[in-house]
Amino acid sequence: MKMKRTILALSTCAILSVGFIQQGSLAATSYTDQNTAVDKDTVHIMVDSQNQDELAADFFLPEATITTAEGIQLIVNAFDLNLDGIRFVKMPVTSDYFKNANNNAWYANALIIAANQGFELPADLDPNKMWTKEEFVYQLMHVMESKNALPMINVVPVKLADESELTIAYQGAIQRALALGFTKVDEKGNFNPKGEISRKESAELIQRALEYVKARTLPAQQ
Repeated sequence: MKMKRTILALSTCAILSVGFIQQGSLAATSYTDQNTAVDKDTVHIMVDSQNQDELAADFFLPEATITTAEGIQLIVNAFDLNLDGIRFVKMPVTSDYFKNANNNAWYANALIIAANQGFELPADLDPNKMWTKEEFVYQLMHVMESKNALPMINVVPVKLADESELTIAYQGAIQRALALGFTKVDEKGNFNPKGEISRKESAELIQRALEYVKARTLPAQQ
């Protein structure tokens, strides 16, 4: 079966708001290709009911990797980012921000939102490039921290066996993600910063970030 890369072309109003706001209200989904345990909330993050027909309904593809555009769309959905309240002199198009982007592509709206809502992305961004683990973690942490009033944390840096492979600008965000338990190193102490990130791992990172934010923004109990 030919798998379309657009399996993560998620609509702005979908998934993460469902998995985050309505947890427990949806039935668990069974996937025939799951060779590891994937909890139902993580599954809901990755499966868009509006686009699921592009893929066999019983396939989760946990080990499939994601492109830059897919990763951006996931984070946009995760934090319910939009253009509400932003006034533009003219209606923006994706290429106003990213010269290599297609204004008619499925990811166009997500990239416009990202450019205006806390992402740090280069003008020469390639939406179709496979996203690395360090890129995903950095953008996730940057958006989470810029869009929420979160407490400062005391970070004791984790010694990484492959620290020399890290992009220097990403080190702080990665250490905070490690300190908060969003991600971890392998048994040899490697973070694998330049490795491509899978659907399952990106979903788990987002789930932990959402739980962290939710736990710190709940109203005080009377």
